[in-house]
Amino acid sequence: MSKLVIVESPTKARTIRNYLPQDYRVEASMGHVRDLPASAEEIPAHYKDKQWANLGVNVEGNFEPLYVIPKSKKKVVKELQSALKQAEEVILATDEDREGESISWHLLQLLAPKVPIKRMVFHEITQEAIQKALKNCRDINENLVHAQETRRILDRLVGYTLSPLLWKKIAWGLSAGRVQSVAVRLLVQRERERRAFKEASYWDLKAQLIQSQNPFEAKLVSLGGEKLATGADFDPRTGQLSAGKKVVVLDQAQATALKARLTGKPWQVSQTEEKPTTRKPYPPFTTSTLQQESNRKLGISARDTMRIAQKLYEEGFITYMRTDSVHLSEQAIAAARSCVQQMYGREYLSPQPKQYTTKSKGAQEAHEAIRPAGTEFRIPNQTGLTGQELALYDLIWKRTVACQMADARVTQLSVSLTVEDAEFRAAGKRIDFPGFFRAYVEGSDDPDAAIENQEVILPPLKKGDRPDCQRIEEVGHETQPPARYTEASLVKTLESEGVGRPSTYASIIGTIMDRGYAQMRGKALVPTFTAFAVVTLLESHFPDLVDTGFTSRMEQTLDEIATGETAWLPYLQGFYLGEQGLENQVKVRESQIDPGTAKAIQLENLAAKVKIGKFGPYIEIPQGEAVVTASIPTDLTPADLSPDQVATLLKQKTEGPDQIGRHPDSGEPIFLLLGTYGPYLQLGEITETNKKPKRASLPKGITPEMVTLEMAVGLLALPRTLGQHPETGAKIQTNLGRFGPYIVHDQGKEGKDYRSLKAGDDVLTITLERALELLAEPKRGRGGARGAKTPLKELGPHPEDQEPVNVYSGPYGNYIKHGKVNVGLPEGETPDSITLEKALPLLAEKAGSKRKRTSSASKSSSSRKKSTSQETTRKRSVKAKSAES
Repeated sequence: MSKLVIVESPTKARTIRNYLPQDYRVEASMGHVRDLPASAEEIPAHYKDKQWANLGVNVEGNFEPLYVIPKSKKKVVKELQSALKQAEEVILATDEDREGESISWHLLQLLAPKVPIKRMVFHEITQEAIQKALKNCRDINENLVHAQETRRILDRLVGYTLSPLLWKKIAWGLSAGRVQSVAVRLLVQRERERRAFKEASYWDLKAQLIQSQNPFEAKLVSLGGEKLATGADFDPRTGQLSAGKKVVVLDQAQATALKARLTGKPWQVSQTEEKPTTRKPYPPFTTSTLQQESNRKLGISARDTMRIAQKLYEEGFITYMRTDSVHLSEQAIAAARSCVQQMYGREYLSPQPKQYTTKSKGAQEAHEAIRPAGTEFRIPNQTGLTGQELALYDLIWKRTVACQMADARVTQLSVSLTVEDAEFRAAGKRIDFPGFFRAYVEGSDDPDAAIENQEVILPPLKKGDRPDCQRIEEVGHETQPPARYTEASLVKTLESEGVGRPSTYASIIGTIMDRGYAQMRGKALVPTFTAFAVVTLLESHFPDLVDTGFTSRMEQTLDEIATGETAWLPYLQGFYLGEQGLENQVKVRESQIDPGTAKAIQLENLAAKVKIGKFGPYIEIPQGEAVVTASIPTDLTPADLSPDQVATLLKQKTEGPDQIGRHPDSGEPIFLLLGTYGPYLQLGEITETNKKPKRASLPKGITPEMVTLEMAVGLLALPRTLGQHPETGAKIQTNLGRFGPYIVHDQGKEGKDYRSLKAGDDVLTITLERALELLAEPKRGRGGARGAKTPLKELGPHPEDQEPVNVYSGPYGNYIKHGKVNVGLPEGETPDSITLEKALPLLAEKAGSKRKRTSSASKSSSSRKKSTSQETTRKRSVKAKSAES
């Protein structure tokens, strides 16, 4: 007999096993073993006739959830039941947050063990932490379970009640979500502000001066005793000067005239000021701040940050990564202070240990911040980690160590100078003691560079000094529209508004991207036309559900359920049932919502109507008695659609495409068109004899205005043969593919070797010599049209052979790949929601199915040899079995 320990993942199981006695057996549940039905086929037959069956929640019977074992988890459950037969005790060791508590509760309900049960929780996977947790087991916290269950039910009720309405009124396949829709609205609101924004310009002067051979710079701050306008004086929402502001706004002509008037006039220092300040270290990371800083400094998305952090936690490198607490244990503070003293010296250590207080509402997910695991912090370059795992661990290590360092001491310097009736000001900064800057500066990867960049040295100046002015320059400025949200700023806003939980932000942003509500441009999240339509409908008919205050109050209620202050059932009844409940709201308003109105999008500064059609967004504008429509290219968003763009699309539809010129060889016209997937070239017109004329997309970074006849001829001539490979004699060509320009080394039966072109390489001018250099380099991810694919998500190594299990995008949708086994994502799963634990049973099932088919085919082949008279029948049988499987 053994003691059975159940955790969520194989990685966590392997790590914990190292710290337990030999008579402990550790198994993985692969995440949740039960859940609400993901599709109609998962609903048990005896529930299918119930009105509430599709919700998976019995809204007629105290909101009892209909829990089922997903097909992919049945094998896992059998294995756990088998392990339970050999157990004398069960220890549920899932994560210590609400989700982990819920998984333990489901395991308890499903397995119903007759042996003693314990709930073991820990914040890090180290020998000391595991041994301590074993001695301090507890019961399952029912309040946490109720809070998580209520959250799950709320999300299901909102999603499954509103999403069908969006299908009927706007387009099939759309989704609404309790937190997701609020996040999408934030993106849309910001884009509306940007479209309504009117740029304004203002000018000032900048002077280059010198004192005792030391140059410095000063800027104009007032004229004739009145303050000069700066960016802060303009309304950030409109771009215009804020009402009531009494400032001097210079235009270019006035700035030029002022420059001429001041040139050659004497300057004098009128005032100097030194103001000492201190900068305190940042608190250690929470889930939210880690996602923000990882995105800012490392360029890693929220979902990838959480995936990498999960792996670091399960392998024992960091503490639990789902937390909104900035508290550090005494051992963590001691470990951080030891690192400071060893690596930076005692003078950089804070005089007293620093403890931080959590400010976020309802912080409860864990008892400690994210930090390196253990009583001694492993130095990043000694961990054996590489790539993004090393980068993220290094970020966590630096932030944790820096929080126990001394404050930075900085002196702010200010010098006022006068010349006639103008006042200029020079600003400087002197770092008297760098303190924690030595280890960590938020937003910079190089602390040493950051220290240098923060210091702005001014020459020693005193009142009455007369520095020499070497030159004066006019400087023009334009007000800038509000910045679009990045993942980092969206996460920050959601947390500050109290919307959702930090542990769910990565999943929410991933869903927004997967559902086509936003596109990523650089780091900015740009909302699509579909996002505008969905948000407008929800704002008009269900304003509470996209209101940050309403959603924040829901989170507070869930926190109160977790602490036992609020009863979960009355809250659900009030939210969903009754005259003002969501169920009745949807029934009443469904008849009030006109699909034509719901599909229409009214954009600021745009006369044309935009509508969502069966095949995507399109513009519609009356011309005389007729209405002209034109499809909007897939990559075009409301941010891009200007009156000029509309005019181009309509002109192409009514007058035909622009003609660049004629091909020098064939004399055929070359047209520039704007299609569903962006601008492209076409050689000749579509006729009965030429139904598919030659076409070529424009390379990334090339706009229609940049296309010349020579460039168009070159692009239409692709693929271009560069020559032969000196070793194989096979031809090397360059071309444009789905993922951009590439070169291909075609070796016939040996296959084709692809490489993407790099920045600076031109598909029209690249040489054979340069192509050979690229082919000599190892493949790096997705290349050309058919290069090695970059996974959408890396799930981790397979526990049996350690080969990678990844998620990829294919022509028929997203799929999971392990070795030669591919399996499509189940309905309801996205690349963000799928985990290694969920993937392993799917892969095992698919692998078993493949073996059965292979076996069936072998038997059929053997039978054919024995009896040729039954060959046709048996072929049909094999085909039928293959089709069923």
